[in-house]
Amino acid sequence: MYCPVCQIRGQETRVVDSRLSREGTEVRRRRECMHCQRRFTTLERVELTLPRVIKRDGRRCAFEEDKLRKGFLKALEKRPANAEQVEAALQRVMHQLHASGEREVPSHWIGNWVMNELRQLDEVAYVRFASVHRRFQDVNAFQDEIQRLRHPVSYEQ
Repeated sequence: MYCPVCQIRGQETRVVDSRLSREGTEVRRRRECMHCQRRFTTLERVELTLPRVIKRDGRRCAFEEDKLRKGFLKALEKRPANAEQVEAALQRVMHQLHASGEREVPSHWIGNWVMNELRQLDEVAYVRFASVHRRFQDVNAFQDEIQRLRHPVSYEQ
């Protein structure tokens, strides 16, 4: 690891202190440069390979966490869900994605996982997202989805 202060590559740094983050998903390391004696912090986290997403039209693309987050936030726009709830729901969807063990997953799996999370967070956001995910064509589709909301079923893969 090179020092961000003196930027001498190949120069030794030593770990002064290591701590787990609050969530236990990262390790914060306090390091000291052996050349300039400056201290700095590094974060270490597990790098997981996410599956590729198979779109409706058959295209395959890389999974984008930011796109998932934007989908949640768009559905929850002007709704009473706090940031912690949204982040927890997002992490549960990410966990399902990792736990699937697949190299590629259809986009509708991810959409269904999001719908399950939104149903728990906010019914209006759920119907908003469902209208896009399921491509509602008319008011009857909204009514059908509201009926499903009143008599819940779990959306699986």
